[in-house]
Amino acid sequence: MSFISREIEYALKYRARSYSVISITGPRQSGKTTLCRKCFPNMDYVSLEAPDVRQFAQDDPRRFLSSSPDGMVIDEIQRVPDLTSYIQEIVDEPSFEGLFVLTGSRNFRVMEAVSQSLAGRTGILTLLPFTYGEISRAGGVLSVDHLLWTGGYPRIHHRKLDPVTALRDYTETYLERDVRQVTMIQDLLVFQKFMRLCAGRTAQLLNLARLSGDTGVALTTVKSWLSVLEASYVLFRLPPFQSNIGKRLVKAPKLFFYDTGLAAYLTGVNSQEQIPAHPLRGQLFENLIVTEVMKFYQNQGREPRMFFYRDSNGNEVDIVLQHGNALIPIEVKSGMTVSDSFLTGIERFRKAVPEAAGGILVHGGEDVYTRRGVQVTGIAGLNEVLSTLLN
Repeated sequence: MSFISREIEYALKYRARSYSVISITGPRQSGKTTLCRKCFPNMDYVSLEAPDVRQFAQDDPRRFLSSSPDGMVIDEIQRVPDLTSYIQEIVDEPSFEGLFVLTGSRNFRVMEAVSQSLAGRTGILTLLPFTYGEISRAGGVLSVDHLLWTGGYPRIHHRKLDPVTALRDYTETYLERDVRQVTMIQDLLVFQKFMRLCAGRTAQLLNLARLSGDTGVALTTVKSWLSVLEASYVLFRLPPFQSNIGKRLVKAPKLFFYDTGLAAYLTGVNSQEQIPAHPLRGQLFENLIVTEVMKFYQNQGREPRMFFYRDSNGNEVDIVLQHGNALIPIEVKSGMTVSDSFLTGIERFRKAVPEAAGGILVHGGEDVYTRRGVQVTGIAGLNEVLSTLLN
């Protein structure tokens, strides 16, 4: 079997030299199992998705774990979270020199189990769908419109699947099933409407009351459903930048999807040809770049400190990266032709915030150059620009 090289591999192997347990979280179908098989080809592998294996692990956890005394890869650990307590017993033995690799696709169940039983004993990584570079290595089409349509789930690119069919199956097979396992949903059609409404609000300020009214469910239900979708790595909230700079800043977060293709699918995009004139194209492009920056950090095993900036006068910057004591503004524009007005938000931010440094403008084209102290790049050059500025 051929494996696509993932950018997180170095961080994973580095942690494997330092910890007895590695915990890998991330969305379903983001490639966690394939990553483990590539990086640890000689380790035993078990999946707790299989009913018989899960029953064995629940009924006799010590015997289950003793079948591989030097450790194993355990997929979907959230299915038997109590297993982490028994793993703790094993790795705490002075003679243990093996490795357990745990993967999970529901963040709150995995992290709850890890924090209770394996605190200080495990390295934690998050694997998100393919980056631009990984799609390139998989032989995928790299035009911006194609990326907005397909997203980054590995199976779509590796197997050349139709994105609409693949994402529909993904939604029905994984997302809706996972959600039903966690929370009571009386009307699945209403929940599907809720997901579509969230997708239509990607890269926008989150207004819980309006989302509640448009969906037709109580505000408490909206908060519960958002929490479940966040824990299942479907969407996330980007917090606003807060500072004592004497300006009124917005306090509501912005809503983003971990995968732009899934957001496009949920808004009704059925073909790449719809993307250029789509009213949400700019927002989908912003979603793509925000997640690309997030993956840059996650694949190094680092937690990104990302915000957005918007004040009461309408001045805004799409991303603010906190890097040490510096704040790096990043502006995202989907147009291929860069105008001086694209730099206005960054320049105003640098005047307002003393800690601001440099700046990056990500546009829809391919040119890479510097203009007025701002590094200009397309998505193809973003990783290199980030590496230069942040490493």
